[in-house]
Amino acid sequence: MAQGVQKNGQRYTAGLEKSEEATSQHDDTAPTTETIPSIIEPTANAPIDADIPPDGGYAWVVCGAISMINGFTWGIAASYGVYISQYLATDYFPGATPLDYALIGGLEFGVAMVISPICTILTRDVGRFWIMSAGCVMFAGGYIAASFAKEIWQLYLTQGVLVGLGLGCVFIPSVQKRSLAGGIASAGSGFSGLAFSLGTNAMIEQISLGWALRMTGILCLVGNFCGTCLVRDRNKMVKPPQMGFAVHLLKRYDCLLLIGWAFINLFGYMTVLYSLSNYAVQVGGLTQSQASVLTAILNLGTGVGRPALGVISDHCGRTQTAAVVTLLNAAFIFAFWIPATSYGFLIFYALIAGATVGIYWMTVGPLCAEVAGLAEVPSFPSIQWLTAVLPTTFAEVIALYLRRPAKGRWDYLYTQLFAAIAFLVASLCLFELWRIKANRGELTRSRWHKR
Repeated sequence: MAQGVQKNGQRYTAGLEKSEEATSQHDDTAPTTETIPSIIEPTANAPIDADIPPDGGYAWVVCGAISMINGFTWGIAASYGVYISQYLATDYFPGATPLDYALIGGLEFGVAMVISPICTILTRDVGRFWIMSAGCVMFAGGYIAASFAKEIWQLYLTQGVLVGLGLGCVFIPSVQKRSLAGGIASAGSGFSGLAFSLGTNAMIEQISLGWALRMTGILCLVGNFCGTCLVRDRNKMVKPPQMGFAVHLLKRYDCLLLIGWAFINLFGYMTVLYSLSNYAVQVGGLTQSQASVLTAILNLGTGVGRPALGVISDHCGRTQTAAVVTLLNAAFIFAFWIPATSYGFLIFYALIAGATVGIYWMTVGPLCAEVAGLAEVPSFPSIQWLTAVLPTTFAEVIALYLRRPAKGRWDYLYTQLFAAIAFLVASLCLFELWRIKANRGELTRSRWHKR
C-alpha cells in the first residue's frame, strides 16, 4: 500500500504517516465527554502544553480577583445571620415567622444553584463577562430593593430570589497548586464575611436597617464588577463542552459518590452557618451584638482556615483531605457545639468550625476536575450545583423545625444532631471514593508531594 502511495507522490506518504500517527495517539487516550481520564492527554492536533494552565504570573491576579468576588458574594451571603437576628428581634415584618427568614436565606443559595447550569450554557453564546456583569447588577439590586421592602413577600423576591440570581450569575471560571489557589480564593468569603458581619450590625445600630442594605448593595456592585474585569478563563484553549448537564456522568460510581458527599454535606454546612448565632442567643443567653461577633468569628475561621486546608489538600491529596475534614466536622459538633453555652466556648467553636465546615466550597471544583476530568469542567460542576438546590434551600428550614423550645438548654439538640449526622454520612461517601481511587492507583498528589 505504501509503495502505491509513493508512486503518486511523497505528499501521500506524509499524509498516510500523519494519519497513522494520529490514529495511534487517539486509539486509547483521546478524551471524550463519555470516557475521559483524570489527566487530559494532548490530541494529535493540539500543542503539547495546550491544557496546562499557567502557573504564576497573571494566574495569581485572577486568584486575587476571584477572592474579591467571593468576598462580595458568598461572604455577604454568609453574613445573612445578622439580618435574621435583626428581623426576629424587631418584628420588622409583622406576621413573618422564623421559617420565612430561614427560607429567604436558603433561597439565596438555592436559586444560585438552579441558575448556575443555565449560566454555563449561556456563557457559550453570550460570553463570561456579560453573564457575570448581569450577576453584579442583580446581586446589588437585590439588596438595594430589599431596603424598600414593606411586606415579607417583597423580601422573598428581593433578598431571596434576586440576590440568588445574581449570586448564580457571578460564578467562578493552576493543575498545580489548584487547591491552594482555591483556598486563597475561598478565603475572600471568610474575611469579607468577618467585615460585613461586624459592619452590618454597626450600620443597623448607627443608621438603619434600610441603609445597611443599601450600603451593602453599593459596595458589592463596585467590588464584584472590579473582580469581573480582572478575571480571565481558558475556555478557548481547554474547550470544555459547556453542555450544562453531563448526564452520562451519573452512570459513574465515583461521580455519584462525589455528588452524594456534596448533597449530604451541605445540610450540615447550612445548619451550622445559620443556626449558630440563633443558638447563642436562645441557649447561650448572648446579646444580638455578641451573636454578630460570633458570626464574624465564624467567618474569620473561614478566612484563615481555607488557605491552610488548601495547602494540606495539595500536599496530602484532595479526596483524602476532604474526607477527613468532613468527618472532623461531625466530631467537632459532638465535642464542642453541643456542650457549649458560654461566650468563650462558642467563640472557640465558631473559629474552628469556620475553618472546616466550608470544605465543600473550597474543594468541589478541584474534585470535579480530578474525578471527572478537565474536559468535563464546567459540565460536571453544573450537576453538583443542581443537586445542591435542596440542601441549600431547605436545610435551615429543617433545622428550625427540629428545635424544641420547651426543652430549654437542649432547645437545639436535634438540630445539632441533624448537622452532625449529615457530616458523618457525607464523609462515608468520600472515604468510599478514597478506597476506589486507591485501588485504581488514581489518588492525586501535588508536585510538592512528588518532590
